[in-house]
Amino acid sequence: MEAVILILGLLVVAFVALGIYVSVKIIRAASRGVDRTITQARRAVEDTTLRAKSYGQVGVAGELAQLRLSLRTSMRATQEALQTGVTEDASLSESLGLFQRLSVHGRELDDELKMLEREPDKKTVSSLLPGLKKRTGEITRSADSLRWAARDRARQFADDDLATLNEQIDVEAGALRHWTTEEPVPGVQDRTGAPGGPGNARWQGQGQGQGQGNGQPGDTGIAEAITAADPRQRTTYPWQKSARPETTN
Repeated sequence: MEAVILILGLLVVAFVALGIYVSVKIIRAASRGVDRTITQARRAVEDTTLRAKSYGQVGVAGELAQLRLSLRTSMRATQEALQTGVTEDASLSESLGLFQRLSVHGRELDDELKMLEREPDKKTVSSLLPGLKKRTGEITRSADSLRWAARDRARQFADDDLATLNEQIDVEAGALRHWTTEEPVPGVQDRTGAPGGPGNARWQGQGQGQGQGNGQPGDTGIAEAITAADPRQRTTYPWQKSARPETTN
C-alpha cells in the first residue's frame, strides 16, 4: 500500500513539473512574440520618421536621416535574403556570418548617426558628414554585394534545375511518340522472306511481274509463300544428310 501511494505521489509531482515546464515554454514563446511585434512596430515607426525627415528637412538633419534610412534599408534587406536563403542553401552560412560581423559596424554607425541628430552644434556635425557618408557607403555596398550574390546563386540553381527538367521532358516526350517513326530493323525479315519489312520495293516488283503473267496481279508471291515446295526440285548441298526412307512394319 505504501508503495502504491509513493508511486502515485511521484506521478503527481512529475505531472506538476511537466505542467510548469510547458507553461514556462508557452510564456517565453508568447513573450518573444510580443517583443518581436513591439520591435517591428518600433522599427516601422522609426523608418517612417526617418523617411519624413529625409524628405521634409534640409541641411544637416535631412542628410543624417537619409544616411540612416539608406543604411537600415540595405542591412535589413540583406539580412532577410541571407536568412531565407540559408534554409535552402547551407553554403550561405559563411556569408551570414560575414553579414553578422558587418552588422556590428552598421549598428555602431546607426547609433552614431542617431546621436548626431540631437547634437546642437550643427557646424561640427556638418564637418563630419563626408566621413559619415563614406562609412555608410562602404557598409551598404558590402551588404548589397552579399545580397545580390545570394540572389544570383539562387537564380543560377533555379536555371540549372529548369534546364535539366526541360531535357528530361524532351526525352520523355520522344519516348511517348516512338510509334510515329517506323524504321526497318537490320537483320529482321518479314513473313515473305524480304528484308526490311513489308514495304520492300524489290519484292513488290517481282510479285507484280509474276502476277501479270498469270492474269492475277500480286497473287503469285502469296501462292509461292503458301504452297509447299516440290522436294524433287529442292537444291541439295554436300553438307546435308540424305533423308532416311520410312520403314513400315
